[in-house]
Amino acid sequence: MIGADSTGKKHLLALSEGYRESKESWLGLLRQLQARGMNEPALAIGDGALGFWAAASALWRWTKQQRCWLHKMRNILDKLPNRERDTAAQRVRAIYLAQNREEARRLTQVLAKEWRGLYDKAAECLLDDLERHVRTTNPIESPVTSLQLRTNARKRLPTARSGVHLLFQLLKRQEQKWQRLSHPEKRREVKMPSYLRLQAG
Repeated sequence: MIGADSTGKKHLLALSEGYRESKESWLGLLRQLQARGMNEPALAIGDGALGFWAAASALWRWTKQQRCWLHKMRNILDKLPNRERDTAAQRVRAIYLAQNREEARRLTQVLAKEWRGLYDKAAECLLDDLERHVRTTNPIESPVTSLQLRTNARKRLPTARSGVHLLFQLLKRQEQKWQRLSHPEKRREVKMPSYLRLQAG
């Protein structure tokens, strides 16, 4: 799990061995973070791992949830024929890069209307949960790619614990080079109930 502070700097918060993305594995990790003093976050962003969302919903009552934009785009494109995907990717990316919410809404409605009757599942996926999206992707995607290069080269690790230790050391080395979130002040627009903000101090 990776988090970002008020300056936009990203931090490795936790790394743990889990069982097939299960709710129980994620609950264990999130409870460890609570025990270490982590407050309930305002926003959680991730892929489609159902175990994480089930655990987060159980422990974080007020946290807003959002699918990583990269995964959302993949889900949309998967519902289109191959011949349509390149053009669709450009148009969906234009929504993501729109200068303001109104323009993003307009582009979304135009595209969804064009797809209605032809690609209904893609249109529904485009519209689903769109109002809650901030302009971000899952920050774990890039580090995982470089980790896979190292672990694939090793072929086999003696124990799961040694694997977790190797990944932790690699991630801590990468952490110093992670790109900061742009416009971190925008995080204030993701509101939490006032009493929780007071508790977080």
